[in-house]
Amino acid sequence: MSHSLPRVIAHLDMDAFYASVELLRYPMLRGQAAVVGGGRRHTPVEQADGTLRFFKLEDYAGRGVVTTSTYEARAFGVFSGMGMMKAAALAPHAVLLPTDFDSYRHYSRKFKAAVAEIAPVIEDRGIDEIYIDLTDVPGIREPIGHDPLGGVRAFGHELKNNVRRATGLTCSVGITPNKLLSKIASELDKPNGLTVLTMDDVPTRIWPLPVRRINGIGPKAGARLDALGIHTIGELAARDLDWLVQHFTVNTAQWLHDVSRGLDERPVVTNSDPVSMSRETTFDRDLHARRDRAELGAIFTELCTQVAADLSRKGWVGRTIGIKLRFDDFKTVTRDQSIVVPTADPAEIRHVAGQCLKRVDLTRRLRLLGVRVGGLSRPGAPAPAPRPKAKVSGQASPARPAAAERPDEPTLF
Repeated sequence: MSHSLPRVIAHLDMDAFYASVELLRYPMLRGQAAVVGGGRRHTPVEQADGTLRFFKLEDYAGRGVVTTSTYEARAFGVFSGMGMMKAAALAPHAVLLPTDFDSYRHYSRKFKAAVAEIAPVIEDRGIDEIYIDLTDVPGIREPIGHDPLGGVRAFGHELKNNVRRATGLTCSVGITPNKLLSKIASELDKPNGLTVLTMDDVPTRIWPLPVRRINGIGPKAGARLDALGIHTIGELAARDLDWLVQHFTVNTAQWLHDVSRGLDERPVVTNSDPVSMSRETTFDRDLHARRDRAELGAIFTELCTQVAADLSRKGWVGRTIGIKLRFDDFKTVTRDQSIVVPTADPAEIRHVAGQCLKRVDLTRRLRLLGVRVGGLSRPGAPAPAPRPKAKVSGQASPARPAAAERPDEPTLF
């Protein structure tokens, strides 16, 4: 195979995972637009003749968001993270299904076990995706016929077939020299795709793509690059390091320079500890901190209790406690605070998270509330030091007065 793949790294991504699991349960919906994101009240109803009556997206009323959608629903512009009411306007006749995370976790374990049977060096990246280091798999570098990458392609198909046999689900696989390119490659031929790329393919397959296809370039960086006239990965690669340093920090400029050229030396990490644990909820209706204080307080307590239970169940404590709020204008605000001794105590988490709330203007209605605990460590182990806050040069960050000093503003506590 020559040495066109010094490392052989795969990224495996399940196709429309939650929706595909639901289609196993309801095969009569195959080929139809369907959206997962409803509650228990949207469970299909068995009728007298034994058939099922499904709810439609137009039946939905509330403030939830789309968990996922079938590819047929995506053709109407309905994607995960979209507000359900907006999705209903785009595809009112799409079938609405409730979420069933126990089932999704079950199939997640099954597909990962199927991969581990033949390729055990796995980095778990979430419920529906993994990285796999195939570099030392026997036969991976052997050509097949006139295809120098034949061994790689054959093993890619074996991965996909093993997952299909174990779960009945399809996945898409990208195989390249590194994690950066494999993540991009797995999206190129969805669904049920297999894409193998070498560094020689970067100019033709990677450079024409939008810069946002690079994992790590988010909305803000994408908008910044767009303002600079850089829309594709190839346009970014055409800029030299000195030009990038003029517009970004030195570290960011170096990273952009490397990733635009397909360079990434990150290893596949088989044992990674969680960075944080969190719980959040989107309300069926917007809630106000003053008028809905009792309801919000109960929800807030429940979220803190759930996070504490997650920490205790998995054997972690944390020293950085934070909140996440999304208002009725879709503006999202986060605040966090570090404590001296890491904790998994629900009362302490609630107390510190409540202090964070006092640093937020709560005059607008809320549509989402979340609680997060980071800086995790094992009980009794040295806790990681809290990271310093990044500051923009030349801008001051005056402390916001405590809620007690602002009696005109509502507070949850």
